[in-house]
Amino acid sequence: MAPTLLPEMTMHRRKQSMAPALPNPVDLCPFHKIMAANRGEIATRIFRAATELNMESAAIYAYEDRNNPHRWNSDQSFLLPESGTPVGAYLNIENIIQIAKENGVDAIHPGYGFLAESAPFAQACVDAGITFVGPKVEHLETFGDKTKARELAISAGVSVVPGTDGAVTDLAQAEAFVDKYGLPVMIKAAKGGGGKGMRVVRERKDLIPSFKAAASEALASFGDGSCFIERYVGAAKHVEVQVIGDGKGNVIHLWERDCSIQRRHQKLIEIAPAWHHPMSVRQNVLEDALKLTMACKYKNAGTVEFLIDENGQHYFMEVNPRVQVEHTVTEEVTGIDIVQTTFLIAGGASFEEIGLIQEDIVPRGIAMQCRITTEDPARDFAPDTGCLEVCRHSVGPGIRIDGAAYGGMIVQPFFDSLLVKYTARSSTWDGAIRRMHRALLDNHIRGIKHNIPFLLNVLAHPDFVRGKFDLNFIENNPGLLDTVLVPHDPTNKKSFRPSYQKLDDVEGYLKYIAGLAVNGHPTTLGADPELAQMVPLTDVAPPDLDAINNILIKKDRGLSSPHFRHILRQEGAKAMARAIRQHDRTLFTDTTWRDAHQSLLATRMRTVDMIKAAEATNKAFGGSQDVFSLEMWGGATFDVAMRFLNE
Repeated sequence: MAPTLLPEMTMHRRKQSMAPALPNPVDLCPFHKIMAANRGEIATRIFRAATELNMESAAIYAYEDRNNPHRWNSDQSFLLPESGTPVGAYLNIENIIQIAKENGVDAIHPGYGFLAESAPFAQACVDAGITFVGPKVEHLETFGDKTKARELAISAGVSVVPGTDGAVTDLAQAEAFVDKYGLPVMIKAAKGGGGKGMRVVRERKDLIPSFKAAASEALASFGDGSCFIERYVGAAKHVEVQVIGDGKGNVIHLWERDCSIQRRHQKLIEIAPAWHHPMSVRQNVLEDALKLTMACKYKNAGTVEFLIDENGQHYFMEVNPRVQVEHTVTEEVTGIDIVQTTFLIAGGASFEEIGLIQEDIVPRGIAMQCRITTEDPARDFAPDTGCLEVCRHSVGPGIRIDGAAYGGMIVQPFFDSLLVKYTARSSTWDGAIRRMHRALLDNHIRGIKHNIPFLLNVLAHPDFVRGKFDLNFIENNPGLLDTVLVPHDPTNKKSFRPSYQKLDDVEGYLKYIAGLAVNGHPTTLGADPELAQMVPLTDVAPPDLDAINNILIKKDRGLSSPHFRHILRQEGAKAMARAIRQHDRTLFTDTTWRDAHQSLLATRMRTVDMIKAAEATNKAFGGSQDVFSLEMWGGATFDVAMRFLNE
């Protein structure tokens, strides 16, 4: 059974401070309008932090992202000019800076991905008089180049994995390294991160193809195809340290995270703190993370990543000089808002003003993040696209949701497959697992494939529950890809039935009954077409015109229809527009027919029914000065008429 809390944490008591109250963070932040140079989930996260600091926010979006919810989570949004590809629009520094300057933006937060680690982008912000909410340009130049970062780590006395001294630009250098150190090796993009441009080579015949593939992916993702090679550490664990620096040599850590549950170097589940590692190992990585970042007087938020081998020896991997996707778990256990802190540090606030005191930062409880992606585990995690028909998120104690997906949203093929992030927090590891398990079961996503069944399989695996996992966990357990959930057993108290399955059953019954009412028994299910009782086309009587006329007589106050359609046909559009402006009453468009035709529960009006109602509708609206138009059919007309009404 996993320990509940580390003894070092349970013994800690926060000292009573006699210092005066901290300044209001709103007063510490000098920015008036900020821009998120990003999209989707992280852009929304940035906007929320900005709103709480009383700053205006501006979004940018590619044309393909025009319906992405990060647009309306900001105060303003601006369309990016085309730049070859949808992703290219978010990488065009000149266009982004131009939009920021024209619209009074005084700070830009890059989020993660895209231009987050781009030194030229940070320099362009500086040149334009706009604050870059992130590290200094020289930090991005150092840590954006993994070979320079490695050199800094060595000079600071931090242990590293044997690797090339600099970037490898040709195959001869790659072969020379393998000749010297042997296999397996890891090929990494010299610039960038997020698992892009990474390949593990275990056999000599795969060296050249893997090097070319890594270089090509690095070029496409970061604009630089250079790579470096290092010895591959097998059966390793991935532990990273969240740091924040003030740019003057002072750096604090917010403890560590374990990110060993990965697929193809892409993190899927992250945990804070790394409770299942010995405290001595955790202390070593914390000390080396501070040693490295203090050596360069690091500024703002960053993450120092390490590999831990089977013997507990740690090796420096890289520094991600930005906010990480998994920052949420650290926020949950420390109570520190990392994104808001990046704004405050960028605005010149000191650690003392913010209240960042190392001995007071103690993780409380355990937090776990699951990345819900639109990937199909049954098809080797192939990304899925299309309409997100239903999207209802789980809620409840200890559950945090970061994302902005909604029912009806079109998932595009152009961008990352991350849909939403769930973070579960509890006082114990077992409690965090059970809470995340419940949240994933309660989630209701329909219309596209997703990885929730896979995540549930991971949470239920005995080795995961015991904290016995490394970077090979998914590779060593192919059964995790079996996405068929264990059938619900009402007699088993430990058996859960997802709420969305219950809802799907109810919706299915309603749709089946509605389909019978409109179209009769389907012959595809074996019904005899000669015996099936179809609803007669003449069974719906037309409205009673006399009754409608009596109602109109009782309410008659000398009103008459303005006849806008007649004006349009006889005198043209300008005359109709003039008549509308001169009209002294509020005008309405009636959508009753449209709603009746496209109702979800199949109470749809057939064409014959609409014809019957036409004369009555005309008579009812003919004596009104309020009705401007009538919407008869919507965009799904043909789908409704052909697929549901069989017309």
